[in-house]
Amino acid sequence: MNRRFSRVESGADLKDYFDRGDIASRENRWNFEVAWEVANKVGGIYTVIRSKAYVSTEEMGEQLCMMGPYKEQCARTEIEEMEFPRGNPLLDAVNALRSRGYKIHTGRWLVDGNPQLILFDIGSAAWKLDQFKLEMWEKCNIGVPHLDIETNDAIIMGFMIAEFLEEFRNFAISYSQNNELSPPRIVAHFHEWQAGVGLIILRTRLIEIATVFTTHATLLGRYLCAGNTDFYNNLDKFAVDEEAGKRQIYHRYCLERGATHLAHVFTTVSEITGYEAEHLLKRKPDIITPNGLNVKKFSAIHEFQNLHAVAKEKINEFVRGHFYGHIDFDLDKTLYFFIAGRYEFGNKGADIFIESLARLNAMLKHEKPDTTVVAFLIFPTKTNNFNVDSLRGHAVIKQLRDTINNVQQAVGKRMFDTCLKGHIPGPDELLQKDDLVKIKRCMFAMQRDSMPPVTTHNVADDWNDPVLSSIRRCHLFNSVHDRVKMVFHPEFLTSTNPLFGIDYEEFVRGCHLGVFPSYYEPWGYTPAECTVMGIPSVTTNLSGFGCFMQEHISDPKSYGIYIVDRRYIGLENSVQQLSNFMMEFSRLNRRQRIIQRNRTERLSDLLDWRTLGIYYRQARVKALQAVYPDYVDETTLYGSRNNLVFSRPHSEPPSPTSSRHTTPAPSVHGSDDEDSVDEETELKELGIK
Repeated sequence: MNRRFSRVESGADLKDYFDRGDIASRENRWNFEVAWEVANKVGGIYTVIRSKAYVSTEEMGEQLCMMGPYKEQCARTEIEEMEFPRGNPLLDAVNALRSRGYKIHTGRWLVDGNPQLILFDIGSAAWKLDQFKLEMWEKCNIGVPHLDIETNDAIIMGFMIAEFLEEFRNFAISYSQNNELSPPRIVAHFHEWQAGVGLIILRTRLIEIATVFTTHATLLGRYLCAGNTDFYNNLDKFAVDEEAGKRQIYHRYCLERGATHLAHVFTTVSEITGYEAEHLLKRKPDIITPNGLNVKKFSAIHEFQNLHAVAKEKINEFVRGHFYGHIDFDLDKTLYFFIAGRYEFGNKGADIFIESLARLNAMLKHEKPDTTVVAFLIFPTKTNNFNVDSLRGHAVIKQLRDTINNVQQAVGKRMFDTCLKGHIPGPDELLQKDDLVKIKRCMFAMQRDSMPPVTTHNVADDWNDPVLSSIRRCHLFNSVHDRVKMVFHPEFLTSTNPLFGIDYEEFVRGCHLGVFPSYYEPWGYTPAECTVMGIPSVTTNLSGFGCFMQEHISDPKSYGIYIVDRRYIGLENSVQQLSNFMMEFSRLNRRQRIIQRNRTERLSDLLDWRTLGIYYRQARVKALQAVYPDYVDETTLYGSRNNLVFSRPHSEPPSPTSSRHTTPAPSVHGSDDEDSVDEETELKELGIK
């Protein structure tokens, strides 16, 4: 793929423009961000918009306004309703639409940055749906089926937003003339095809507003990959109109493609998605806008290693309960791997993950029989209830702990009383027969004939469930001889979960390796979240995150980013590569894993919105210059971005003796204690001042 068109480099970070909208206000520059998932949690775009809100408001201040649909269930807890101040053109535009019978909610989003919000009640304009569809047909020749409710809602919201922006522009011009300001420069940024309807209407009505359209994943691409298609090798061969028609999404595809071609600037979230858009939407992206994270939320400064140990102990507690009666492995030599996300078995790579675990199981039996890997698969799906055996295990372990604590207190009291009398107590005086009976009862209760379950819930239609079917095929049944143990948890983790009792973030911190061998992943927030928390991860060169890391890190593996090739080699070779990566990680001793976590955590700056937000700014600037040729901005002076390139770590030996090619150097002193690695020594070892 030609990177010339898809990557814009800059020598500046977005934080260089954090003035709370002071410059934008003087330039009379306005930014509107439109998405279906503004204050409406549906999927990954919600995470993008929400996490970016802080840096967006730091840059644009009151010149930024986010727009989306009003969904009462989410809005009730996510927004603080309030009106715009009098004299503000935003208030005038809102009142103009309210006079037409539209219900509009304004206020602030209760997230970091507290951006201004305008949410449109779609039901209040439903009576004009036929009129909107008629205009869409007459101007664009796009017809929408009456029963497609989602597209109907997108059309209503798109027209409401277009009418609002047209009114706002008119009021902003009058306001500028009355207050002797420069003419308003307005840019509207639309995310995904649902919001793209508004962009189409703006352009067909010839309203002078700069537009940016971002696709986070192409609509047709998702459908094609869900059908087990050899997607990337046939991208240039698909008859896109025919394929969209077969899947009854032709009208949606037309809306997405129309927004793509009408936008002044078109962006995608990764180069792999840009390659996909070039063939399916027939336009190359002007700029790649990678997704970032609000790293402050995940940063633990000097404590993230300690937080890993604390969270790992909580996972140990779950493992003790789930595998009760079969704890034949040392928890200090146990590694926790996990995969999580939407339940898209093939797209998320769960198929090759389970197959690779079967091969890892065979390799561990032969090479490192004292090491155990517990693999967690967290995919929400339909369940009947918790697995009774799993719940019983946690109850039995709790009973054993309570019994031992009671015995411990009784023994301590007897020891104190005996010593008080002036002689040393004997074993029979400390541990009495009643205490032994209580302990034996608990131990006998822990015995069981069956093997530990591979799932924590009773999965609905479990015989046809793809994860369970794959586990059965690979014979990963948690037997005594297996070095890889399986735990399928078919719901998202929350702190109220009776089995784990920890939320997703804490669970990630406690694991050793995140494995995400996705086949279709336009970006990939799960490995990115691992990275900012200092947890090594496996990704692929078909995910946006993997491509981004390959581009900006000279040796990703040494920083704890393992990239599986799923694009240029066959499936069998990809499975073998993944199993080899996991085996290499299993060979690391504790000190090596600590050094690797330190390196991984240092990549968090690379994924911070303060770094990546500059690309969104450059997209807006390019759109403004397309509509307002006289507009000049210093971020258009693109230069080299050397601060975004991570070289190979200095502590990486060119020819290691007891370590693999790109693994951290082994301990000189042979110590495996976590406390033996301090920050200064580790920094010195890596050659960093």
